[in-house]
Amino acid sequence: MPKQKTHKSSSKVLKKHKSGVITYKKSGGNHQTAKDTAKAVRQRRKAGKLAKGTVDKLKNVI
Repeated sequence: MPKQKTHKSSSKVLKKHKSGVITYKKSGGNHQTAKDTAKAVRQRRKAGKLAKGTVDKLKNVI
């Protein structure tokens, strides 16, 4: 049976860590953030984490 190919668009957006956690960069934090609250801008700086169910579906394609 051939090896499964990497899903290129997913691998460019998502980062897989040694512990199995998959993270991504949150959207909407690059420009035009003056209208947003400081809390919203601050929270977008942190990396987002995928839920466990989604990680189980994606772990083979990244």
